Amino acid sequence: MDLLTFAKENRERIQAVENSFGPSGTPLSKPGRVLKGQGRLVKQGRRKPQPKVFFLFNDVLVYGSILLNGRWYQKQKIIPLEHMKLEDLEDGVVMKNQWLIRTQRKSFYVSAPSSEEKLAWMEHIEQCCLNLLQGGSCQPVPTLAPTWIPDQLAYKCMRCFKKFTTTKRRHHCRKCGFLVCNSCSKQRVVLGHIHPTKKQRVCSLCHTRNDEDEVHRKRGDSTGKSSSEEDDVAASSDEEDGEQDCSQSSWLDSQDGHYVYPKPMHLRH
Repeated sequence: MDLLTFAKENRERIQAVENSFGPSGTPLSKPGRVLKGQGRLVKQGRRKPQPKVFFLFNDVLVYGSILLNGRWYQKQKIIPLEHMKLEDLEDGVVMKNQWLIRTQRKSFYVSAPSSEEKLAWMEHIEQCCLNLLQGGSCQPVPTLAPTWIPDQLAYKCMRCFKKFTTTKRRHHCRKCGFLVCNSCSKQRVVLGHIHPTKKQRVCSLCHTRNDEDEVHRKRGDSTGKSSSEEDDVAASSDEEDGEQDCSQSSWLDSQDGHYVYPKPMHLRH
């Protein structure tokens, strides 16, 4: 397969992904962007794990909720690979074959249907990240968002230890990811890696640490340890929608210079 043919088919594949998200999706076509593979993974949401469709490009990871299996998706999310770090994890009680995806603005657990697919996903993502670094397209980012603790794992506020009720609701601190009540998370601070100007909800402890860090910075205290070294920053979570079981992933495989890629379901006639 020559380069012109591959470029044409790659454009068609990317266009098919765009179409699958409908008019609410963000355009994905971009010079130099290549679709590497796609598949379904289970993503740990705030309330429970949910199947999601994932598309791996050479520079971004795109995922969304499943409306119609293999055809239509919604709630498109786009994560730049240059701000990504993967952490391998052992099997959990609920999620098997899982690993952690961490970025500046968002961190979350995902799991694959099998250990082989988990390995394939991690290897493909890490190779894309490495290619970006080698190409000088990005710089390592020291501050990464922590994962939010799922709602069902805490029945008490993790700061004041009072029980959550229908009126004393759960909230997430964007700085540590802990589940806290409204009384313990009334403060708002700007967390630059989440948003350059918009203030984010933080718990009382993280707010205190943030104030201490500001004092250290203003005093030019080079020995003061930044709270960002102790607590990574949480990112906003999605509203999760239940869908079907995960299916196998598909990848662009190089075989003697040729590429093999199954046609997306919504392009089949």
